[in-house]
Amino acid sequence: MTALQNIIRVAVTLIALAAAVLIARWMWIRYEVEPWTRDGRLRADTVQVASDVTGLVTEVHVRDNDMVRKGQLLFLVDRARYVLALAQAEAAILAQRAALTQAESEARRDRGLTGLVSKENAEQTRSRAEGLRAALRSAEVNRDLAKLNLERTMVTASVDGAVTNVQLRPGDYAMAGRPVMALIDTASLHIDGYFEETKLPYIHVGDPVTAVVMGLSQPIKGHVQSIAGGIADRERGASETLLPNVNPVFSWVRLAQRVPVRIIIDQVPKGTRLIAGRTVTVTVHPRGGPAEPHPSLWP
Repeated sequence: MTALQNIIRVAVTLIALAAAVLIARWMWIRYEVEPWTRDGRLRADTVQVASDVTGLVTEVHVRDNDMVRKGQLLFLVDRARYVLALAQAEAAILAQRAALTQAESEARRDRGLTGLVSKENAEQTRSRAEGLRAALRSAEVNRDLAKLNLERTMVTASVDGAVTNVQLRPGDYAMAGRPVMALIDTASLHIDGYFEETKLPYIHVGDPVTAVVMGLSQPIKGHVQSIAGGIADRERGASETLLPNVNPVFSWVRLAQRVPVRIIIDQVPKGTRLIAGRTVTVTVHPRGGPAEPHPSLWP
């Protein structure tokens, strides 16, 4: 074997070793340092839609997964009972007003007959008038409540969004406060990325973000809004002694905790429909040293 062949063999070995070191360093930086995670979710606030009054549902104006606007009518509770309640409250006001008018007339008469009407009788007449004024005010409050209940028979959307899990049908009985469908607030759509705690030093509020939804290829643009202030300590479970429940076994493989990072969506590719709950790969680009977007790991 010639000296040249030895030199070539050594050179090839050194090049292969250098390549292996570079690849290992790249993988370490990519998976242990750069702030990216496949553990991301699209999230949105959900409003539980419930009637504020009890009664039969007479009309349903939406279907499952319909998009609605704020103030749009969703369903209607039978109004007949509440119309009658309002009429009854208004009739009670008329009765109280008539009684109050008579009591005030008697009180004025007694004041004009000073010396002919005993002081005790005059005081009773005046007290009766005061009581009827309070009763009239109570009747007016009952009227306003009946009017409010009548208005609440029309259940409307509180935000712009999509209704889901609509199983309500005309003839169903709606109980006050019991949810009958969900309304997803589309304006609140955001991404929650769950990053390992070792990567948090590279994440700052305002950092730009690239996110890829599973099954899609076009990335979503956004920025970091906030980092969670705390996560649950699973070692401090409840116990009968109220003392911390600490696991006595130390695992040699110590996994990093995952901390939620809230990301605001700034730009969505045309034609992309954001559905709350979908899985997202999230890459944060630190402003001090931008990282390359991590390619989607799904087809």
